[in-house]
Amino acid sequence: MSERRTALACLIPLLLIGAVFFYGFLLWTGWLSLTRSNLLPSSEFVGLQQYERLLLDPRWQAALWNLLRFGLGLVVLPLLIGLGLALLLDQQLRGEGLLRWVWLHPMALSMVVTGSAWRWLMDPEQGLAEAVRGWGWTGFRWDWLAQEDMAVYALVVAAVWQISGFVMALFLAGLRGIDESMLQAARLDGARGWKLLRRVILPQLGPSLASALLVLLPAAIKTFDLVVVLTEGGPGQSSELPAFYMFQMAFERSRLGLGAASAMVLVMMVLSVALPYAVVRSRRRSAA
Repeated sequence: MSERRTALACLIPLLLIGAVFFYGFLLWTGWLSLTRSNLLPSSEFVGLQQYERLLLDPRWQAALWNLLRFGLGLVVLPLLIGLGLALLLDQQLRGEGLLRWVWLHPMALSMVVTGSAWRWLMDPEQGLAEAVRGWGWTGFRWDWLAQEDMAVYALVVAAVWQISGFVMALFLAGLRGIDESMLQAARLDGARGWKLLRRVILPQLGPSLASALLVLLPAAIKTFDLVVVLTEGGPGQSSELPAFYMFQMAFERSRLGLGAASAMVLVMMVLSVALPYAVVRSRRRSAA
Protein backbone atom coordinates (compact mmCIF):
# COMPACT_ATOMS: atom_id res chain seq x y z
CA MET A 1 0.00 0.00 0.00
CA SER A 2 2.85 2.36 0.84
CA GLU A 3 4.47 1.68 -2.56
CA ARG A 4 1.20 2.60 -4.29
CA ARG A 5 0.97 5.85 -2.33
CA THR A 6 4.58 6.65 -3.20
CA ALA A 7 3.89 6.04 -6.88
CA LEU A 8 0.80 8.26 -6.77
CA ALA A 9 2.72 10.96 -4.91
CA CYS A 10 5.29 10.96 -7.73
CA LEU A 11 2.75 10.86 -10.55
CA ILE A 12 0.20 13.42 -9.37
CA PRO A 13 2.52 16.48 -9.60
CA LEU A 14 3.59 15.44 -13.10
CA LEU A 15 -0.04 14.97 -14.16
CA LEU A 16 -0.98 18.37 -12.74
CA ILE A 17 1.91 20.08 -14.49
CA GLY A 18 0.99 18.33 -17.75
CA ALA A 19 -2.65 19.33 -17.38
CA VAL A 20 -1.73 22.98 -16.78
CA PHE A 21 0.79 23.28 -19.58
CA PHE A 22 -1.28 21.31 -22.13
CA TYR A 23 -4.98 21.73 -21.39
CA GLY A 24 -4.54 25.05 -19.63
CA PHE A 25 -2.71 26.71 -22.49
CA LEU A 26 -5.00 25.02 -24.99
CA LEU A 27 -8.02 26.62 -23.32
CA TRP A 28 -6.20 29.95 -23.14
CA THR A 29 -5.41 29.79 -26.87
CA GLY A 30 -9.05 28.99 -27.56
CA TRP A 31 -10.08 32.07 -25.55
CA LEU A 32 -7.59 34.29 -27.40
CA SER A 33 -9.05 33.13 -30.72
CA LEU A 34 -12.40 34.62 -29.61
CA THR A 35 -10.95 38.01 -28.66
CA ARG A 36 -9.54 41.06 -30.43
CA SER A 37 -5.98 40.24 -29.40
CA ASN A 38 -3.24 41.81 -31.50
CA LEU A 39 0.21 42.61 -30.14
CA LEU A 40 -0.93 41.77 -26.59
CA PRO A 41 -3.76 39.57 -25.28
CA SER A 42 -7.11 41.34 -25.06
CA SER A 43 -10.28 40.52 -23.16
CA GLU A 44 -12.56 42.11 -25.78
CA PHE A 45 -14.82 39.29 -26.96
CA VAL A 46 -15.51 39.21 -30.73
CA GLY A 47 -16.98 35.73 -31.11
CA LEU A 48 -15.99 33.90 -34.30
CA GLN A 49 -14.71 37.02 -36.04
CA GLN A 50 -11.09 35.81 -36.04
CA TYR A 51 -12.15 32.51 -37.61
CA GLU A 52 -14.06 34.37 -40.33
CA ARG A 53 -10.97 36.44 -41.08
CA LEU A 54 -8.87 33.31 -41.13
CA LEU A 55 -11.08 31.47 -43.60
CA LEU A 56 -11.21 34.51 -45.91
CA ASP A 57 -7.46 35.15 -45.78
CA PRO A 58 -5.89 34.23 -49.17
CA ARG A 59 -2.63 33.47 -47.39
CA TRP A 60 -4.34 30.89 -45.15
CA GLN A 61 -6.06 29.36 -48.17
CA ALA A 62 -2.69 29.06 -49.93
CA ALA A 63 -1.21 27.45 -46.80
CA LEU A 64 -4.01 24.86 -46.80
CA TRP A 65 -3.39 24.13 -50.48
CA ASN A 66 0.33 23.70 -49.73
CA LEU A 67 -0.58 21.40 -46.84
CA LEU A 68 -2.69 19.24 -49.15
CA ARG A 69 0.21 18.79 -51.58
CA PHE A 70 2.77 18.33 -48.82
CA GLY A 71 0.51 15.96 -46.88
CA LEU A 72 -0.18 13.74 -49.88
CA GLY A 73 3.53 13.41 -50.54
CA LEU A 74 4.37 12.81 -46.88
CA VAL A 75 1.74 10.07 -46.58
CA VAL A 76 1.81 8.25 -49.91
CA LEU A 77 5.55 8.18 -50.59
CA PRO A 78 6.71 6.91 -47.15
CA LEU A 79 4.00 4.23 -47.23
CA LEU A 80 5.18 2.97 -50.62
CA ILE A 81 8.88 3.28 -49.84
CA GLY A 82 8.50 1.84 -46.34
CA LEU A 83 6.49 -1.14 -47.59
CA GLY A 84 8.98 -1.81 -50.36
CA LEU A 85 11.96 -1.68 -47.99
CA ALA A 86 10.16 -3.87 -45.44
CA LEU A 87 9.35 -6.49 -48.08
CA LEU A 88 13.00 -6.41 -49.17
CA LEU A 89 14.34 -6.85 -45.65
CA ASP A 90 11.84 -9.63 -44.97
CA GLN A 91 13.72 -11.76 -47.50
CA GLN A 92 16.38 -12.44 -44.83
CA LEU A 93 19.09 -10.48 -46.64
CA ARG A 94 22.69 -10.52 -45.56
CA GLY A 95 23.60 -7.43 -43.63
CA GLU A 96 19.97 -6.83 -42.63
CA GLY A 97 21.04 -5.18 -39.39
CA LEU A 98 23.28 -2.72 -41.24
CA LEU A 99 20.55 -1.90 -43.76
CA ARG A 100 18.04 -1.32 -40.97
CA TRP A 101 20.49 1.03 -39.29
CA VAL A 102 21.14 2.97 -42.51
CA TRP A 103 17.43 3.40 -43.29
CA LEU A 104 16.45 4.21 -39.69
CA HIS A 105 19.36 6.59 -39.07
CA PRO A 106 17.58 9.71 -40.47
CA MET A 107 14.95 9.34 -37.73
CA ALA A 108 17.67 10.05 -35.16
CA LEU A 109 18.16 13.51 -36.67
CA SER A 110 16.05 16.52 -35.85
CA MET A 111 14.09 18.29 -38.57
CA VAL A 112 16.43 21.25 -38.13
CA VAL A 113 19.43 19.11 -39.06
CA THR A 114 17.51 17.48 -41.90
CA GLY A 115 16.42 20.85 -43.27
CA SER A 116 19.93 22.28 -43.05
CA ALA A 117 21.41 19.29 -44.86
CA TRP A 118 18.84 19.33 -47.65
CA ARG A 119 19.10 23.10 -48.03
CA TRP A 120 22.76 22.61 -48.87
CA LEU A 121 22.06 19.63 -51.14
CA MET A 122 19.41 21.58 -53.05
CA ASP A 123 21.51 24.72 -53.41
CA PRO A 124 21.62 25.26 -57.19
CA GLU A 125 25.11 26.79 -57.04
CA GLN A 126 26.91 24.24 -54.85
CA GLY A 127 25.19 21.20 -53.36
CA LEU A 128 24.18 18.19 -55.43
CA ALA A 129 23.57 20.18 -58.63
CA GLU A 130 27.15 21.43 -58.68
CA ALA A 131 28.47 17.90 -58.06
CA VAL A 132 26.44 16.48 -60.95
CA ARG A 133 27.66 19.26 -63.26
CA GLY A 134 31.20 18.41 -62.18
CA TRP A 135 30.60 14.83 -63.36
CA GLY A 136 29.96 16.12 -66.89
CA TRP A 137 26.21 16.80 -66.97
CA THR A 138 26.70 20.53 -67.44
CA GLY A 139 23.03 21.32 -68.04
CA PHE A 140 21.79 19.79 -64.79
CA ARG A 141 19.92 22.09 -62.41
CA TRP A 142 18.03 21.41 -59.18
CA ASP A 143 16.62 24.77 -58.19
CA TRP A 144 13.34 23.78 -56.54
CA LEU A 145 14.02 26.15 -53.64
CA ALA A 146 13.88 29.07 -56.06
CA GLN A 147 10.73 27.96 -57.91
CA GLU A 148 7.35 28.90 -56.48
CA ASP A 149 5.60 25.85 -57.96
CA MET A 150 8.26 23.38 -56.74
CA ALA A 151 9.38 24.69 -53.33
CA VAL A 152 6.76 22.70 -51.42
CA TYR A 153 8.03 19.51 -53.06
CA ALA A 154 11.48 20.28 -51.70
CA LEU A 155 9.86 19.98 -48.26
CA VAL A 156 8.35 16.65 -49.32
CA VAL A 157 11.75 15.26 -50.38
CA ALA A 158 13.41 16.15 -47.07
CA ALA A 159 10.52 14.90 -44.92
CA VAL A 160 10.14 11.63 -46.85
CA TRP A 161 13.87 10.97 -46.56
CA GLN A 162 13.67 11.31 -42.78
CA ILE A 163 10.49 9.37 -42.00
CA SER A 164 10.47 6.51 -44.55
CA GLY A 165 12.75 4.35 -42.40
CA PHE A 166 10.33 4.61 -39.48
CA VAL A 167 7.44 3.46 -41.70
CA MET A 168 9.64 0.61 -42.91
CA ALA A 169 10.16 -0.50 -39.30
CA LEU A 170 6.39 -0.52 -38.69
CA PHE A 171 5.71 -2.62 -41.77
CA LEU A 172 8.62 -4.94 -41.04
CA ALA A 173 7.24 -5.59 -37.56
CA GLY A 174 3.88 -6.36 -39.14
CA LEU A 175 5.45 -8.74 -41.67
CA ARG A 176 7.38 -10.57 -38.96
CA GLY A 177 4.13 -10.96 -37.02
CA ILE A 178 2.26 -12.80 -39.79
CA ASP A 179 1.64 -16.46 -38.99
CA GLU A 180 3.94 -18.55 -41.19
CA SER A 181 1.37 -21.34 -41.36
CA MET A 182 -1.05 -18.93 -43.04
CA LEU A 183 1.54 -18.11 -45.68
CA GLN A 184 2.32 -21.79 -46.25
CA ALA A 185 -1.37 -22.59 -46.65
CA ALA A 186 -1.76 -19.77 -49.17
CA ARG A 187 1.22 -21.04 -51.16
CA LEU A 188 -0.25 -24.54 -51.20
CA ASP A 189 -3.44 -23.03 -52.64
CA GLY A 190 -1.43 -21.55 -55.48
CA ALA A 191 -0.92 -17.99 -54.21
CA ARG A 192 2.40 -16.62 -55.40
CA GLY A 193 4.02 -13.25 -55.91
CA TRP A 194 1.58 -10.35 -56.33
CA LYS A 195 -1.42 -12.56 -55.60
CA LEU A 196 0.06 -13.63 -52.25
CA LEU A 197 0.97 -10.05 -51.41
CA ARG A 198 -2.44 -8.61 -52.31
CA ARG A 199 -4.70 -11.28 -50.82
CA VAL A 200 -2.76 -12.49 -47.78
CA ILE A 201 0.09 -10.21 -46.73
CA LEU A 202 -1.39 -6.73 -47.21
CA PRO A 203 -4.63 -7.48 -45.30
CA GLN A 204 -2.50 -8.58 -42.34
CA LEU A 205 -0.67 -5.26 -42.33
CA GLY A 206 -3.76 -3.24 -41.40
CA PRO A 207 -2.54 -2.40 -37.85
CA SER A 208 0.85 -1.33 -39.19
CA LEU A 209 -0.82 0.85 -41.80
CA ALA A 210 -3.07 2.45 -39.17
CA SER A 211 -0.06 3.17 -36.94
CA ALA A 212 1.84 4.70 -39.85
CA LEU A 213 -1.10 6.95 -40.79
CA LEU A 214 -1.51 7.99 -37.15
CA VAL A 215 2.08 9.24 -37.24
CA LEU A 216 2.25 10.66 -40.78
CA LEU A 217 -0.97 12.67 -40.88
CA PRO A 218 -0.40 14.67 -37.66
CA ALA A 219 3.27 15.10 -38.64
CA ALA A 220 2.22 16.70 -41.92
CA ILE A 221 -0.27 19.00 -40.19
CA LYS A 222 2.22 20.14 -37.52
CA THR A 223 5.29 20.57 -39.75
CA PHE A 224 6.97 23.84 -38.83
CA ASP A 225 10.71 23.56 -38.18
CA LEU A 226 11.45 22.02 -41.59
CA VAL A 227 9.75 24.98 -43.30
CA VAL A 228 11.71 27.49 -41.20
CA VAL A 229 15.09 25.92 -41.98
CA LEU A 230 14.63 24.75 -45.56
CA THR A 231 12.44 27.31 -47.36
CA GLU A 232 11.37 29.96 -44.81
CA GLY A 233 7.94 29.69 -46.43
CA GLY A 234 9.20 31.03 -49.76
CA PRO A 235 9.67 32.00 -52.44
CA GLY A 236 6.95 34.41 -51.37
CA GLN A 237 4.48 32.21 -49.50
CA SER A 238 4.65 29.35 -52.00
CA SER A 239 5.82 26.78 -49.42
CA GLU A 240 4.12 28.21 -46.34
CA LEU A 241 2.25 25.61 -44.28
CA PRO A 242 -0.48 26.32 -41.69
CA ALA A 243 1.85 25.89 -38.68
CA PHE A 244 4.25 28.43 -40.18
CA TYR A 245 1.33 30.76 -40.90
CA MET A 246 0.24 30.49 -37.27
CA PHE A 247 3.73 31.43 -36.06
CA GLN A 248 3.94 34.37 -38.44
CA MET A 249 0.56 35.78 -37.41
CA ALA A 250 1.00 35.28 -33.67
CA PHE A 251 4.62 36.31 -33.17
CA GLU A 252 5.77 38.36 -36.16
CA ARG A 253 2.70 40.13 -37.51
CA SER A 254 1.25 41.04 -34.08
CA ARG A 255 -2.10 39.41 -34.88
CA LEU A 256 -2.32 37.20 -31.82
CA GLY A 257 -6.05 36.48 -32.12
CA LEU A 258 -5.73 35.36 -35.73
CA GLY A 259 -2.73 33.21 -34.87
CA ALA A 260 -4.68 31.62 -32.00
CA ALA A 261 -7.58 30.88 -34.36
CA SER A 262 -5.24 29.15 -36.81
CA ALA A 263 -3.70 27.18 -33.92
CA MET A 264 -7.13 25.95 -32.84
CA VAL A 265 -7.92 24.89 -36.41
CA LEU A 266 -4.68 22.89 -36.43
CA VAL A 267 -5.66 21.24 -33.14
CA MET A 268 -9.03 20.27 -34.62
CA MET A 269 -7.31 18.87 -37.71
CA VAL A 270 -5.04 16.69 -35.57
CA LEU A 271 -7.96 15.54 -33.41
CA SER A 272 -9.92 14.64 -36.54
CA VAL A 273 -7.18 12.09 -37.24
CA ALA A 274 -6.51 10.83 -33.70
CA LEU A 275 -10.03 10.63 -32.26
CA PRO A 276 -11.55 8.22 -34.85
CA TYR A 277 -8.58 5.90 -34.37
CA ALA A 278 -8.99 6.01 -30.57
CA VAL A 279 -12.74 5.34 -30.82
CA VAL A 280 -12.32 2.39 -33.19
CA ARG A 281 -9.56 0.92 -31.03
CA SER A 282 -11.59 1.24 -27.83
CA ARG A 283 -14.59 -0.43 -29.48
CA ARG A 284 -12.45 -3.32 -30.64
CA ARG A 285 -11.06 -3.77 -27.14
CA SER A 286 -14.52 -3.72 -25.58
CA ALA A 287 -15.78 -6.21 -28.18
CA ALA A 288 -12.88 -8.52 -27.45
